[in-house]
Amino acid sequence: MYRYDEFDHAFVAARVNQFRDQVERRLSGEISEDAFKPLRLMNGVYLQLHAYMLRVAVPYGTLNSRQMRKLAHIARTYDRGYGHFTTRQNIQYNWPKLSDMPEILEELAEVEMHAIQTSGNCIRNVTADHFAGAAADEVADPRPYAEILRQWSSVHPEFSFLPRKFKIAVTAAERDRAAIQTHDIGLQLKKNDKGELGFAVWIGGGQGRTPILAKKVRDFLPEADLLSYVTAIMRVYNLHGRRDNKYKARIKILVHETGVEKLTTEIEAEWAHLKDGELKLPEADIAAINAYFEPPKLGDRAEGWGELAAWKRSDPGFADWVGRNVAPHQHPDYGMVTISLKPIGGIPGDATAEQMDAVARLAEDYSHDEIRVTHEQNLVLPHVALADLEPLYRALLVEGLATANAGLITDIIACPGLDYCALANARSIPVAQEISNRFGDPARQAEIGDLKIKISGCINACGHHHVGHIGILGVEKKGAELYQISLGGSADENASIGQITGRGFGPDQITDAIETIVDTYLTERISSEETFIACYRRIGAEPFKAALYASEAEAA
Repeated sequence: MYRYDEFDHAFVAARVNQFRDQVERRLSGEISEDAFKPLRLMNGVYLQLHAYMLRVAVPYGTLNSRQMRKLAHIARTYDRGYGHFTTRQNIQYNWPKLSDMPEILEELAEVEMHAIQTSGNCIRNVTADHFAGAAADEVADPRPYAEILRQWSSVHPEFSFLPRKFKIAVTAAERDRAAIQTHDIGLQLKKNDKGELGFAVWIGGGQGRTPILAKKVRDFLPEADLLSYVTAIMRVYNLHGRRDNKYKARIKILVHETGVEKLTTEIEAEWAHLKDGELKLPEADIAAINAYFEPPKLGDRAEGWGELAAWKRSDPGFADWVGRNVAPHQHPDYGMVTISLKPIGGIPGDATAEQMDAVARLAEDYSHDEIRVTHEQNLVLPHVALADLEPLYRALLVEGLATANAGLITDIIACPGLDYCALANARSIPVAQEISNRFGDPARQAEIGDLKIKISGCINACGHHHVGHIGILGVEKKGAELYQISLGGSADENASIGQITGRGFGPDQITDAIETIVDTYLTERISSEETFIACYRRIGAEPFKAALYASEAEAA
């Protein structure tokens, strides 16, 4: 993991002291809420529906046990005993007092964490594949490049007041686990025919009011040119991005209205002035950052294969958990363990202080002190020996963290919705809980197979509903909550935007509607091996629409 240097420590400490003074002035009435707003947003503090909310950065989703324990301590001391892990690989606290914010930030600084650039019109937390540095299919660890981008973008004087917020994601495998095509800039680390590292570069992705998938502008950018090329993109966006209309301010609108070819020409022209200058990354600097991400020394644990087979035979619950929540590691004797934060009937992404402490302890015991936060609101222990899976599973069971549903219908992404968010039109959490309870039976989930449901409480799409296999959007109609359904979305390497099926459903109808969709899929699929998204792409939307609105068709 990256460790703060002297500059980092001094910078974060100075920001904490600055914000402490700003909070005191706000609490004394010296400055108004309107004047305070841009100051608090620079430090990750939002004013939500009922209280202030603090969003803490988890760069590229990587934590150690000391940091996780601090997050647990903050939840216990300053909040209501829990935190909410988000689709940006961050954590949010929904109930801290404004007067406590400086103390919280000071405590975060003790473990090399902060809340800078988790809000506002700046470059937000850079995200990455949550299996980075461990995945068997990656060409290299993408996190060093995410760290380079983090250092470059932090309070960048040219890009701190952009037309709108800006999001970057990095992955390093053909299988996209970082949803790069839904980002303002998406980077895929790859190798060319000569074995040299570089990036495929995508721009102009985003969700919200106008969902658009990113366009590829470079198939291969040499790694040394990363910062100069990203700077060129940012300069063109900063120059032409709309500042008169926040709904048209994202780079996706610029790409759409200008055209990717014309915009690429302008980016390349800007890059021509930058690529051989001071932004070119020296090999020594890349190597220095890479050294922070040196993988742990994993000893051979071949005995785990036999033990694993025996444990699976003796315990079907354990076998199900291994099948769903353990993925192949670079080292054959190890696995990558997804810790589901989606217990049946629970709130997606929430973890109690006690659970966070437990994860910290288990990371020390079984995962070389590494933890990851996923953009799907789960946690990962990336380096677990197969021989340790059974005791780990038993420990997770005790903490309520052994739900075997990674990638299944109950592994739901959901934003906080109207229960917390001042922007929301409808509740997300109760809908997620009801769907989870309806489909919670393990046998039924296994029969359905891979299926991603994503729920947003408003058009801002914090729940990524546009790219859910089944997407649910909460809207308001005549003072009542209503839920639109979209089908066929995906955030992987075959990314797609879901299509709205038709009229919405009330809170008491939405779960039945999801069941109708699932039943239609089970009837229409050609075999148990055909996933929901594959079936949808084969047969299209009409069978699902016909089933959803059958009564209306009969009445007509």
